Amino acid sequence: MNSEPSNKNTFTHAGVVSKIEDDSVVVSLEQNIHCESCRAKAACGISESNTKEIEITNPDNCFKMNEHVNVVLKKALGFKAVFWAYVFPFILMFSTLIIASVYLKEWIAGILSLFILIPYYLTLYFLKSTLKSAFKISILKT
Repeated sequence: MNSEPSNKNTFTHAGVVSKIEDDSVVVSLEQNIHCESCRAKAACGISESNTKEIEITNPDNCFKMNEHVNVVLKKALGFKAVFWAYVFPFILMFSTLIIASVYLKEWIAGILSLFILIPYYLTLYFLKSTLKSAFKISILKT
């Protein structure tokens, strides 16, 4: 399997179509032998296990089962995903801790700063259809 930058702004991973549903295609990406030497393997997530599955919306339904495809990932989408999944929640939690510690006891402020993440991640869960349209992953026939 090939996992390499196709240009400066994208990464291409080879995979196989494993499932076709109404408007989506599930592509299985196997572990890449080149992941060991990659500088971004800790952030990538594909090097962590033997097989990863990615669900991609398929508006034209032109793919078949067990067909070899290339999945194109934009680097900017990765940075955006890291921001919304890790950076913003940290900023939210830390600012809640600082503000709440002015008005409340320290242990209550700490608990509040942890509990503030529950509505945040619930909001992300309920906005998942919006996020799916924002985080488009392309699929190409090989």
